[in-house]
Amino acid sequence: MSLQNRPPIVAVLGHVDHGKTSLLDKIRNTSVASREAGGITQSIGSWQVTVGQSSRESEANRGTHKKITFIDTPGHQAFNQMRSRGAKVADVAILVVAADDGVMPQTKESIEFLKAANTPFIVAINKIDLPGANIEAAKGALAKEEVLLEGRGGDTPVVEVSAKTGQGIDHLLEVIELLSEVQEVKADPEGDVEAVIVETERDPKRGNVLSSIVRNGTIRVGGELVSSETGRKVRIRGLFDENNKPIKEAGPGTPVEILGFDQLPPVGSVITSGHILTTQPSPTTHNPQLLPKKRDGFWVLLKADTAGSLEAVQGALGEKVGIIQSGVGDVVEADINLAASTGSPIVCFNIKLGKDIVKYAQEQGVKLYTYKIIYELLADVDKWQKELEEAQSEKILGKAQIIAQFPHEKETRIAGCRLESGRITKSDRLRLVREDKVLGTIRATSLKQQKQEKDKIDQGEFGMYFEPQLDFRIGDTLEAFIPPKTSTS
Repeated sequence: MSLQNRPPIVAVLGHVDHGKTSLLDKIRNTSVASREAGGITQSIGSWQVTVGQSSRESEANRGTHKKITFIDTPGHQAFNQMRSRGAKVADVAILVVAADDGVMPQTKESIEFLKAANTPFIVAINKIDLPGANIEAAKGALAKEEVLLEGRGGDTPVVEVSAKTGQGIDHLLEVIELLSEVQEVKADPEGDVEAVIVETERDPKRGNVLSSIVRNGTIRVGGELVSSETGRKVRIRGLFDENNKPIKEAGPGTPVEILGFDQLPPVGSVITSGHILTTQPSPTTHNPQLLPKKRDGFWVLLKADTAGSLEAVQGALGEKVGIIQSGVGDVVEADINLAASTGSPIVCFNIKLGKDIVKYAQEQGVKLYTYKIIYELLADVDKWQKELEEAQSEKILGKAQIIAQFPHEKETRIAGCRLESGRITKSDRLRLVREDKVLGTIRATSLKQQKQEKDKIDQGEFGMYFEPQLDFRIGDTLEAFIPPKTSTS
């Protein structure tokens, strides 16, 4: 075994809109954020930068820490599983906190993930160029979360940066290098391969694609790898770098796309060339799988472009809907057939729909909904849920109190009533209520107001004869209502 320094793997975490992606853009001088739907990172990406060699390194080690591998983890709360996984993959993490906003909900979540994974991290206080920046307040808020910074009684490094101007970026990279040296981030290029899957997708042209980061060993085209999830060996038929260019091999610390797997392993699992490592299975459904239906509410068929997106959307939906089936990849006829047989819509995230599929769905009466931004998907789900709840909830159309009784033929009585709210008609479904207890359901056979027969009462006092003739009393309430619709799920 020949251990050598390898590029540290760095995860970037923090609250949405605190400038994580902008910070990474400044580091690599690209424009990822402008290409993202809604300007928000929707899936995990990994890439490398080359930095100047550290003056602290010995001559023997000079040049070995020239690269840093970054993982960009989404900040929206729906992606908490992906953010958590990013922390576990990383050697070092950057916790981005906006100087004008301080500690926010996803900041707290990220701190919990980092502590649980025992991942050393650097705090990057971003947006120091803004007029509303309050660096000391941000540091104080972090102290309340038990993040003790250097200079404030702790040993967590802190760097003040501006993703807009570039201030502090070089110092941040130096601190990353220093922390990785302290952590002794090493690997054996010729040892057993250990790579962590950070994303998967089904590409129409290339087939199954695994985005991964090599932690140990070297992956080579033509070599064999084993998935910790399936235990099956596969031969690698293609490798691509972060710029989608084909490469022959990928060594320690390198982000790489891998072709050759006939099944998509779960995101967060490990692939290796040696012994099989046991990992906890991911809850994400990567191949279509029938899931239990909800007893109440509505349910959908869910498709997404990548496993990470699918997991995030499923987590965000939570108990709001039932998911009869979920999967990664394009919508196919089998999906349409299942949706048609169950009366459910198909919800697609980052999926392009072909004309033939759209036409087939129309023929089968299946609704297709496509989204690129998770906020919009969740907003529509909330709208659907509200509409369903309204349809399935009982509606009170009118209430009247019985204030008198009058004898009628055959020992029956007429109820003298006063309308309290709404309206009451002859066609309404009615019930007799006493002290919040329903005595029975009735129907009005006669409504009279000022001795005139009425079809509808919308104000004042009136007389009602109803059947069956329940034993009503003065003070009882009559309610006109529409019962809830029975759920078909």
